[in-house]
Amino acid sequence: MSGLLSGLLITLPSLVEAFTGETAATSFFLALSPAFSLPLLVALHRRQAAVTGRFGEAAHVVNLIGLGLFGGAAFAANLVLFHFDEDVIDENLTGPTIPALIGSAAVFAVGCALFGTAMVRARVFPRVPSWSYATALPLFAFLIALPDSLFTSALHIVVGATLTWLAVDLWRPGGAADRAARSA
Repeated sequence: MSGLLSGLLITLPSLVEAFTGETAATSFFLALSPAFSLPLLVALHRRQAAVTGRFGEAAHVVNLIGLGLFGGAAFAANLVLFHFDEDVIDENLTGPTIPALIGSAAVFAVGCALFGTAMVRARVFPRVPSWSYATALPLFAFLIALPDSLFTSALHIVVGATLTWLAVDLWRPGGAADRAARSA
């Protein structure tokens, strides 16, 4: 359930932002999404762990750490920095803050690429969201800092749809994930 909520908390506000731009309400919901992604990541890993082996375990750990770091940065950006003037933000984002934010995005991107690769290789989940996890989520980590545009809204929607699709696939008894897990 949390994975579905995570995907919807990205997709629905992003659909609104495509027409209205960023608002306090959309930022609030986007800030909560990473917290609901953590249980999804654990459930995805557990479903495919028998097939992915050590590589999948390492990918899961890096992705989990990256999600924690990036989720914290997204929470701060959407709930704290959103309400500050650009001048105040520029004045206060000094010292180690920028390298720390870039490092958080880098760990998240690497973790998503590795975990997505594990999903693609395992063939436990549908190919489209597995490939999207491996490619769109790492891209998302770095392009999130771009000014709001239709492109960034579309990327948010792709990421939200990917998480939603994977969450729904976990619910399907006898689906592709169950068949692959049984055959392993």
